[in-house]
Amino acid sequence: MSNNVIILIARILLSFMFIFAGFGKVTDPASTAGMIAGAGLPASTALAYLAGLFELATGIAVLVGFQVRIVGWLLAVFCVFTGLVFHLAPVNVPDFPAAANGWINGLNFVNLMKNITLAGAYIMLATNGAGAYSLDARRGAYAAA
Repeated sequence: MSNNVIILIARILLSFMFIFAGFGKVTDPASTAGMIAGAGLPASTALAYLAGLFELATGIAVLVGFQVRIVGWLLAVFCVFTGLVFHLAPVNVPDFPAAANGWINGLNFVNLMKNITLAGAYIMLATNGAGAYSLDARRGAYAAA
């Protein structure tokens, strides 16, 4: 299998999470707004919509291979930022049993590691480009690293 086919498959897989998460935030921002408010950030509903639009737009850009070198860096920074802001601190849900809070914290740590790992994948995408099967290639903006 050629590297360009592998890059296309990677782009498809890397786009799913942000397309679906972004769509969910744009159509129903309440839970994301709650997380944002819980992290102490202002204008939680507006930020939830902005995050959703960002995720949806960048996810689609990765999927079709448009401006991937720029979008890859943006998503890498976004992944690290959201990992550190929303998944680093321990979670303590009042009135939950200790075991349940421990389980939630375990999942939170997994999400932190997922975000950091995804940042690496997006950096790799940003430095290698979208591949031959992309809008970047069609417009002459793709050159192998």
